[in-house]
Amino acid sequence: MELLPTIWFIAIAVLWTGYLFLEGFDLGVGMLMKLFARNNTERRVLLNTVGPVWDGNEVWLLTAGGATFAAFPLWYASLFSALYFPLLVVLVALIFRAVAFEYRGKVDTESWRARWDWAIALGSFFAAFGVGAALALTTTGLPLNSNGDRVGDWLSWFSGYAVLGGLAVVGFSLLHALAFLALKTDGEVRLRAGRWFVRLLPVLLLPIAAWAVSVQFRNGEPWTWALVILAVGAAVAAWLLARNGSEGRAFMAMGGFLLLGSASIFGAVFPVVLPSTLDPAFDLTVTSASSSDYTLGLMSIVAAVGLPLVIVYQAWTYWVFRRRVSADHIPAAHSFLPAIATKAFTRNG
Repeated sequence: MELLPTIWFIAIAVLWTGYLFLEGFDLGVGMLMKLFARNNTERRVLLNTVGPVWDGNEVWLLTAGGATFAAFPLWYASLFSALYFPLLVVLVALIFRAVAFEYRGKVDTESWRARWDWAIALGSFFAAFGVGAALALTTTGLPLNSNGDRVGDWLSWFSGYAVLGGLAVVGFSLLHALAFLALKTDGEVRLRAGRWFVRLLPVLLLPIAAWAVSVQFRNGEPWTWALVILAVGAAVAAWLLARNGSEGRAFMAMGGFLLLGSASIFGAVFPVVLPSTLDPAFDLTVTSASSSDYTLGLMSIVAAVGLPLVIVYQAWTYWVFRRRVSADHIPAAHSFLPAIATKAFTRNG
């Protein structure tokens, strides 16, 4: 197995894991806007926990997609063409979600806020579900022919594994968000998030556990099975820590669960990057789908310089906004005129 394609397969797995860790909790917070928050003040608390970081978290999605395009163009082409419709839904969902973050507080009426709250919640759900479906199909297979082209109609990608992957990322995102809210908020929101986390952990992690185990039964090795067992141990540790009120450690234990589970899945399918459900001979591998060694070598130099800078900058951002948020920090809601309307009103008044 060639070294550079293997390194970049690991790098892309790390990028997707980083995306799920960071974007997972803010997608979950978006869904909890309608499932968890009881009033407008609590919804504003939830928004303020992710407000400074949510757009930075989405950079990891762009980086993972861009790295796949540059390092494994055949993998990128086959995956994105076969999943054109669900990935379009993800894009639209992310757009609606981003617009809702900006527009929600512009008018002080319940109906206005309710519409944008639904946009945040549904946008977060469909984004999480679509990404989960795509990642699950990357590890379980798509109907691809010898050219890497999709066989069938625009719904040929839809399968039980797609639903399982979608539910897996939705469930993990919700649970990860509860751990994040218990860590990042204070008062009633903090206490309720901790209680919900302890109660829902065994249920919300079932889909992602089923995904990991199904991949192991198909392609697993002893060492990837060992990672699954360690991931279960991390989930148990997160439950015990949250039950004892160790919110920061519980949140990091969830990160350990994700890292170990992701490593077990990507490790089990290696060296295949995209299996074909029609014929194993049509599988795309790290060797057959990769760019040239020159391209991968140049990318490695750029990544060695750029990626640490991104990590340091984002870590600094989280440090700056590390304080807890509570209802006491939320000012009274009010409407305001846009700047252009304010000038017109002053001139005419």
